[in-house]
Amino acid sequence: MKTENNHFAKAEMLIRKPVSEVFQAFVNPEITSKFWFTKGSGKLEQDTITEWTWEIYGFSLTVTTLVLQENHKIVIEWGNPGETTLVEWLFSALDENETFVSITNSGLKGDPDKIIDQVRNSTEGFTLVLAGAKAYLEHNIELNLVLDRFPKGLA
Repeated sequence: MKTENNHFAKAEMLIRKPVSEVFQAFVNPEITSKFWFTKGSGKLEQDTITEWTWEIYGFSLTVTTLVLQENHKIVIEWGNPGETTLVEWLFSALDENETFVSITNSGLKGDPDKIIDQVRNSTEGFTLVLAGAKAYLEHNIELNLVLDRFPKGLA
């Protein structure tokens, strides 16, 4: 994915599991729901539309999978109409039990303050997702990082 400006967010993390296992964690909602959203309408497949739901927030999002290269790359488009962005995952096998995951959210639009806000929120969000994935895949611990980011009772 080409990012010709600074209108993107990026988060990266080493996960000490085989690339096939890490890749499936982001493709299969039965696994992804252990560290990110609570429900997915199906596995990611190229040129298909999927719905992801965060039940605690009463929020769903439509995801269009544009690229799905087994154990290497996922590219989705998501967001509100007219405000969609691209999210790209790159999976790099460092050895048979270590995978480096890079997530880039690009195509952010708006005035400078809006773009800064989107970059900050996206970087924070994907960092929490990667940390949650690492804890779940390496240690089988569900940290609920994304679900606990905005607890009820806070203004």
